[in-house]
Amino acid sequence: MSKYWSTITQSIVPYVPGEQPKGKKFIKINTNENPYPPSPRVLEAIHKVEAGTLRLYPDPLCHELRKAIAQQYGLSIEQVFVGNGSDEVLAFAFMAFYNPGNPILFPDVSYTFYPVYSSLFQLEHHKVFLNEDFSLPVEAFLQGNGGIVIANPNAPTGCYLPICDIRRILDGNLDQVVLIDEAYIDFGGESAACLIPEYPNLLVVHTLSKSHSLAGLRVGFALGQKELIQGLDRIKNSFNSYTLDCIAQVAACAAIQDEEYFELNRNKVMVTRDRVSHRLLQMGFTVVPSMANFILISHAALSAQVLFHGLREKGVLVRYFDLLRIDNYLRISMGTDEDMNIFLQILSELMEQKK
Repeated sequence: MSKYWSTITQSIVPYVPGEQPKGKKFIKINTNENPYPPSPRVLEAIHKVEAGTLRLYPDPLCHELRKAIAQQYGLSIEQVFVGNGSDEVLAFAFMAFYNPGNPILFPDVSYTFYPVYSSLFQLEHHKVFLNEDFSLPVEAFLQGNGGIVIANPNAPTGCYLPICDIRRILDGNLDQVVLIDEAYIDFGGESAACLIPEYPNLLVVHTLSKSHSLAGLRVGFALGQKELIQGLDRIKNSFNSYTLDCIAQVAACAAIQDEEYFELNRNKVMVTRDRVSHRLLQMGFTVVPSMANFILISHAALSAQVLFHGLREKGVLVRYFDLLRIDNYLRISMGTDEDMNIFLQILSELMEQKK
């Protein structure tokens, strides 16, 4: 710890990203990346970017990208905000809508960036305990609060909250911003964006990292009524007006506009998820029902930590969280069918060794 660090720097516990290995080749199913390449239109769009434009600042309003997103969701361009990945959008939202001394609520088992942002921005937060099966207790989110943050489907559980329950939470918190983080919604769920015309307190956050295979490009966006988007703009323009570079903007437009490829890509992931889940159930694992591009699994007789290390030694990376309530679970991202077949085979061998 450095004597030059501020008190905030000293006190925060930073987010720990999933391992990005160097050197040895792994089957990498630990960071919820899409196993398939982005739309061919993305590369075409990037190749068309003129080199001379790189000496100029990008469009700070991201007009064409926001227009493409607005058309996709049936909204106006004024109801769309874009940022450098959904993590940046989330950070801006925490700053824009939540106040110190007025606790925000989010689930106890959820995206671990939420408590990090709360600490960074000196916001009080209360963790709401999920039910035993990791489903969300809606009633617990109707208590007094300074705002609500819910990942839907949740990470790392994959559990999905139906639109009717989101509506109940919105109705019960009309004076607070309810943020629905939909990083994984495209793998089977219905987006809460359909509720935006009815609820001025709803902010929906998306990413192109997962279903559009653009994790390396860093593009995220938020959807909401104009007042909320204006709030995000105020924070962005007090931090960095040029959050998205010109290459990211044209590539993201191309990805969003290729709806046929998007449907093909996400459907392949969902089919693989359901097949792998079924096989793991047959192998005696508990598999939390998932509407994401990953599954959370556990085995009553086998330590998740031991399996994590065993898989890694065999060249397969999965995610292990040494956290309360999920310390005997592994999160498995969906790879290609070939990747998942190898994972299942190695897992089966490890189970035989532990007998």
